Formats: sequence, structure tokens, C-alpha cells
Amino acid sequence: MSIPRNDVPKHSDTSDRPGASGPRPAPKQRTTRPSARGTAPRRGAKVAGSSRPVRRQAPVPQPQHISAYRRWFSTLHPSLQLIGLQLWMPLFFIVGFCLCYVFAFHAPHPHDVPVALIGSDPGFIAAVQKALPGEFVFHTYDSLVAAKRDVLAGSMAVAYDPSTNEFFKASAHQFQVANLVPATLTAVLTAIGVATPKVTELAALPAYDEYGTVPMYVMLAWCIGGYMVAMFIGIMGGPLRHRTRMTVIVVGGLVISLITNTLAGPVVGAIHGHWIELVLIAWGWIVAIGLAVNGLSYFVGRFIAAPAMICFVFLSMPSSGGAYPKWFMPEPFAWLNNVVVGSSMVDMIKHQIYGVGPGPARGLITMACYAGAGLVLMYFGKMWWERRRIRAIVTGRTTMFQDAQNANREFLGQQRDVELERHGLSSTETGTLQVLRDEDWQDDRVGGDVFTGGRDGLENEPLTTGRIPVVRQTDRQPAGNRTGGPGAGPRTRPVPRTDGSGTPADPTSTSHSRHAAR
Repeated sequence: MSIPRNDVPKHSDTSDRPGASGPRPAPKQRTTRPSARGTAPRRGAKVAGSSRPVRRQAPVPQPQHISAYRRWFSTLHPSLQLIGLQLWMPLFFIVGFCLCYVFAFHAPHPHDVPVALIGSDPGFIAAVQKALPGEFVFHTYDSLVAAKRDVLAGSMAVAYDPSTNEFFKASAHQFQVANLVPATLTAVLTAIGVATPKVTELAALPAYDEYGTVPMYVMLAWCIGGYMVAMFIGIMGGPLRHRTRMTVIVVGGLVISLITNTLAGPVVGAIHGHWIELVLIAWGWIVAIGLAVNGLSYFVGRFIAAPAMICFVFLSMPSSGGAYPKWFMPEPFAWLNNVVVGSSMVDMIKHQIYGVGPGPARGLITMACYAGAGLVLMYFGKMWWERRRIRAIVTGRTTMFQDAQNANREFLGQQRDVELERHGLSSTETGTLQVLRDEDWQDDRVGGDVFTGGRDGLENEPLTTGRIPVVRQTDRQPAGNRTGGPGAGPRTRPVPRTDGSGTPADPTSTSHSRHAAR
């Protein structure tokens, strides 16, 4: 074996003493980073000739302040925490139904109902204003044709021709108006000595929609389908890209449109014909509503159900004009009829299937406005959501709902281990299962019942499931490929060895080892 030599001259030795091995001077400490061709200076390092200060590490964020109520709430059962954090939804439903539905429909009363009056009848107008002040507004028409056109379009409730003592109504546009307004005005006419007027129907309702409520409920189905698709995307699809979210909304909108119009039309028979047109109208509305709700979801998170239902259910339903026209609704529902999606959707449905109401222009404009607002909210909301998410990660801040979810996840893992142990199994860190001893096969909890059981929620009655076979990989081989031996078939317990020879003992033995052979 060779021995290294230390007397070989080194290139680092000084010139006056070749081969000398004397002490070398200590290298001069660098204050700047050495430059290298083709490389960039390290971020934050000081470079020669540069006056840029060295970047310092960001300060450690202050610990999150936890209120006393939150600390107490975290001591509750994890499942109870999750339930408690979701109880805002039934409370929201109660408040929403009372403030919107009960308030809007408990006493509908006419106000400023427009009536088309052909020619002039000052006596009739004065009698109505005296008997029913503030309820009707008369608009003078010179042409009966123009008055009928506006009644069919929905801008006029009814039309009255004093020369022929005749009312003209359109029940297909608004059933309540077509019945209440002529009857109310007839009472005034008879009170001033005019004979009972004749009532002429301009657009009667079909027999399969006797009260004109089909458009309202079809509209409600479209609204609920549109906002629920986007609501679940917002709750569970935060990291998804815009095009992925929009794809789900477009595809889901088409599916919902096909289902709702098929059920309402061919299956139930509430609508006859116009299937393709209604599918396209519903698809456009569901996508527009979905985009709007999707944009809102970036700002409100898991509470997206609240603004979605406020905009597209609680406010849209009373203001739509489907149940009662806006002339019978209190404020602000009468004014909201001009902006909510429900009014435009109902008008488009009525115009398509009954030929009454305004044309599709107003509905298309409203649809485009909601879709455009959704796209704008998506553009800015995504950036805001990402900044908020990074800030929460960096600062380590969590919400009560996140804490409850983590606690419930840990609890379910512990409960899984307890359940496995009751069936004679236990889990390992790698996720595999091990067989327990016979004495650990089943616990001794036999008291109590499902209502007064333990805190883990498991039943305490003795189990009768028997032993669970442990199947190894060799057991799944075809019968022709098996070589026999101890591992050739399924076993419920590993057979202990009686000696050190490696030969298994009698298979009929009832004593077992701690774990199954792996």
C-alpha cells in the first residue's frame, strides 16, 4: 500500500522557498459577492458597485387573536361544531321567507294600476278617483287597436271603451288583473248608473294552465338550478380556473334546461310545444345566473347561498309579476320588477308560449347585463381571493369552520380505529390492517343503547359480524398458479409456530399471534 508524500512541491508555495510548507496567510474576507460570467446575482445579495440595500426577512406575523367564545366553541364535539356553524342557513331561510314572501303576499292591494281609456269619460274618472283614490291611473287613447296592443303587451292592465261600455282584458298575461280590475271598475260604473259592461277576452289561458302560474314556477326552477350549480362551484371549487368553472356552468345549464323543460312539457303537460325555444331561453338564463353567482362566490366564500337566494329567489319571486303584478306589490318589490331576473324570465316565457307580454328584447338585455356583471366579478374576484388565501397561509390564520373541519377529521380517524378494533382489526401508519389478539377481538361495552351510548356515537350492543378473513396477495392468484403451503388460502388468523424450525403448527389450533404475517 502506497504512502502519500508530503514533500512534493505545491504551486501555492512562495517563489523564494520552493516546496516550503510554511503557514499561509489567511484569505481576505470578501464583503461583496464574487461575480461570475453568465450568472445573475443571488436575490437579496449585495453586488459590487451596487448601492441597493440587502433585503431583510419579513417580520414574523402576530399570533392570531382567539376570542373567549371561539375557545369555548372549540371544546364542543367536532360534529356539533360543524352543525352549529351551519345553523345560520335555516335562520336565514326563516328571515327571508318572512321579510319577502309573507310581507309581499299577505295583503296585495292595487296601486297606480294603468287603465287604457278610449276617448274621454270625465264622470267615470272622477267616480273612480273618489271611490278608489290612488288605485287606478287612466291613460287616454284615441285608437282601440293601440289600446288592445298595450293590453296584450302588459303595459296596460285593461282597456275600457265608454262608447260600447266594454272592457278588454288578457288573462294569459296576468290572470289576477284580468279578473280583479274589471270587477272592481264594474262596481263603480253600476254605482253611477251605468249598465254592467261587457268583458272581452283578448288572450285566454289554455286549459292546462288555468290560473297562469306555470311561467312563474318554471322561472323558479330555472333560477334555482342556475344559482345552485354556481353555488357549489364557489363552495368547493375555489382553486379552479375560470374556464373550468365556466365549462361546468355551461354544461350544467344545458343539462338543467333539458331536464326542467322536458318535465314541465312532455312529462307533466303544463306546457305544450315550444320545447326547443324554451330550452335555449332557459340555457341562456341559467348560464347568466351561474356566472353572476360564480363571481359573487369569490367575495363571500361558503356563505354564497345567502346572496344567491336573496337575489334569485327571495327578491325575484315576489317581484317577478308571476303571482301578482307589480301594481299589486308593495315597495320595494314593485320597483324591483324592473331589474330582477324573474320578471324578464316570466315575460319571455309568456311571450313564447302565449304570445303576450313584451318582446324578447328586454329579457335579452337583462340576461346580458347579469352575465357581464358575473364576468367582471370573476375577473377581480379571483385576484382578491388569491391574495386573501396567500395572506391566510402566510399568517397562519384560520376560521372557526376550518378549525371545526380539522377537529372533525381527527375525530373521524379515531372513530375509525375504534370501529376497526371492535371488528378485530387495527390500522397502521401506512394504512394497512393488522389482526388483533382474540382477547381484543371485541370490546366489553354492552351497556346503553344508540341514544345513551358513548360520546363517540357508536352503538354499544355486542356485534355478531364474526371474523373478517384476511386475504393476501397470493390468495388472489388463479388456482392453477398456486403452489400450496401455508399462504395458499385465506385465513382469519396467523397460525403460531411451536418451534424455531419455521414450520407452522397444527392449523386447528385456537391460539393466535399478535399480528398477521405480512
